[in-house]
Amino acid sequence: MVNTNNILETIKMIGEEKLDIRTITMGISLLDCIDSDGNKARENIYNKIIRCAKDLVKVGNEIEAEFGIPIVNKRISITPISLIAAATNEENYVKFAEVLDKAANDLGVNFIGGFSALVHKGYNKGDKILIKSIPKALKRTSKVCASVNIASTRSGINMDAVKEIGEIIKECADLTAHENAIACAKLVVFANAVEDNPFMAGAFHGVGEADTVINVGVSGPGVVQRALEKVKGEPLDVVAETIKKTAFKITRIGQLVANEASKRLVVPFGIVDLSLAPTPAVGDSVAHILETMGLESVGAHGTTAALAILNDAVKKGGVMACSHVGGLSGAFIPVSEDAEMINAVNKGTLNLEKLEAMTAICSVGLDMIVIPGDTKASTISAIIADEAAIGVINNKTTAVRIIPAPGYSEGDMVQFGGLLGSGPVMRINEASSEEFIKRGGRIPAPIHSFKNNDCSNDN
Repeated sequence: MVNTNNILETIKMIGEEKLDIRTITMGISLLDCIDSDGNKARENIYNKIIRCAKDLVKVGNEIEAEFGIPIVNKRISITPISLIAAATNEENYVKFAEVLDKAANDLGVNFIGGFSALVHKGYNKGDKILIKSIPKALKRTSKVCASVNIASTRSGINMDAVKEIGEIIKECADLTAHENAIACAKLVVFANAVEDNPFMAGAFHGVGEADTVINVGVSGPGVVQRALEKVKGEPLDVVAETIKKTAFKITRIGQLVANEASKRLVVPFGIVDLSLAPTPAVGDSVAHILETMGLESVGAHGTTAALAILNDAVKKGGVMACSHVGGLSGAFIPVSEDAEMINAVNKGTLNLEKLEAMTAICSVGLDMIVIPGDTKASTISAIIADEAAIGVINNKTTAVRIIPAPGYSEGDMVQFGGLLGSGPVMRINEASSEEFIKRGGRIPAPIHSFKNNDCSNDN
């Protein structure tokens, strides 16, 4: 029997509480596109992407219309280009980015991710060339997103890569200064990157994945916040239970969309990513959820504890709702994409140091952080190193998406538009980290990474 209350509840979640499916992302393997001839490889890449994703946008629009569930983005993730392009003798990979951009534009998708390198334990030829190609590649394209994995719990932190990426981010900012350093918003630096992440800018299709796959990322901070308004003053275990039940409902809708997309595209269903992804719209804020728990403002003492409740409860509710969960799964805290985060920065209650503490708990890390344009590359590298250390020690994914906005100083507002919103320029610690970063080398993996042997001895 159909429960009309459930139907009405879902309608309310979509219409009033800004529930949406943030993205349907098709992962496509390009391993069979490898060719020593760069032109041939690019032709293979374009043809395969077009062939596999030709109906992605159409099917997404059909599901959106039939079920009344907003699907904000249709996206593609691909095998890291550093692996594909390494077979060629080309000295930069900008042309590979341009062919990805052409494919994305021809298909009408919002983003394509996978202009990526995996250097957590060292560089190969393709990695070196790709990383140096990132600034020009992101300047010349509109829909291509890049990522670099510089650390993992199993291997430690590649500090040579960390140093270089700080310089690359500065170059990205300078090359797109006329667009408020927009290239930096399309570049993510990871520790413990995952292979099935549907969210940009860090999505890529891992080599352990199927040839093609459908991954779905849900959203819905507004739904959680409205649910918590009904339990004001209740103990925190009641809060956790309310979040868990709400996350279950949100994830169910995500699984419905994922199954439908998988069936209609005849592509295997991969995962639903449980992450709560905010938008700049009022009422669609992760920060507001934390404030509804009883904090005067996000950033106040207790913020990290409140975020821990939220993150854990979202995962507990989500895993009961879907048989295949993955990606990043938790809560995103991008400053520029969250209206209440912006307010907290402007009020002075939220700073970079508090955000860093929160990243020990949340889904990713320092996300869409705008800093003064004259920030040194070594300082950016040091911020990345700190975040990577949190990920490596805690055996979780962390990431940095940071924007040194040329011509802007602390307190200014920088406009990006769309889902990226606008961000206040945040204060940074100006004490130098240059000598630390110049050392390079590798920060060794933590002792708890060595888990492939049973240390007990029963003999």
